[in-house]
Amino acid sequence: MMIKPGRYMHYKGSEYDVIGVATHSEDEGQLVVYRPCYGEKALWVRPLAMFTENVEVNGRSVERFRYIGNADVDN
Repeated sequence: MMIKPGRYMHYKGSEYDVIGVATHSEDEGQLVVYRPCYGEKALWVRPLAMFTENVEVNGRSVERFRYIGNADVDN
């Protein structure tokens, strides 16, 4: 499974720019490389399966991260 690079919104409201998907050198696991649109804007990684999973919020299933458009290239 691949995901589209761009701007995503976390279910709690913060926005993140997804750079792409990387492969772990030891176990070949897929990791999403992303950067928060706030604070120091350091790079982070999260397992692809976790990034794309649904979470339960107030009794309903919602996407953990939802694609909202192109990333701001000036980050």
